[in-house]
Amino acid sequence: MSEQSEVIEDAAWTAEPVDAAETRPVTAEVPEIEDGQSEDGGSEVSGDDTDPDGHPRVSKREEALTNEGEVAADYLEELLDIADLDGDIDTFNEGGRAHVAVLTDSDVLVGKNGEVLEALQELARLAVMTETGHRSRLMLDVAGFRDRQRAMLQDLAADALAEVRSSGEPVRLAAMNPYQRKIVHDAVAAAGHVSESEGEEPQRRVVVLPRV
Repeated sequence: MSEQSEVIEDAAWTAEPVDAAETRPVTAEVPEIEDGQSEDGGSEVSGDDTDPDGHPRVSKREEALTNEGEVAADYLEELLDIADLDGDIDTFNEGGRAHVAVLTDSDVLVGKNGEVLEALQELARLAVMTETGHRSRLMLDVAGFRDRQRAMLQDLAADALAEVRSSGEPVRLAAMNPYQRKIVHDAVAAAGHVSESEGEEPQRRVVVLPRV
């Protein structure tokens, strides 16, 4: 696998101090919907939690997410066949989203900094919407790229937190997409600090703030 597909250039992720006055109020990311809950937070499961055969009863939302994963998996299997690429496909539901992972040693479907992966994810979402009539928030991973990216972004958040604690000043990170920003926001919140987003897409970025 090429080094370009596995990591994001170090220079692109350098943390820089920034005056607090430059920051803008955070715009909330799209909230995750917990499994077993409807859009308004209510439970979608009623009555007994098992079916007539004694198996755990699955919520309608969980069924819909499973169907999304299956539709996307079928689409990706056809694409792999057309491209003559080897790979197994795994599907699961997590965090209110359907997840599809292509298990392969090739980085052809990842591309530089995940650009091909992002485009392929949009195509998979379009395939799901065409089949179901509903927009999908499906997440696609290829060759473990997103797992490596998550670990790298969590390390980046830790470095930014260390700098904030040392300097007492806000630290602005490089521009990221919404998925990447959410990983950083979650890591900062888990450490007991506050972060916010500033700027406009595609240059929107995370600012890690010192404790008040």
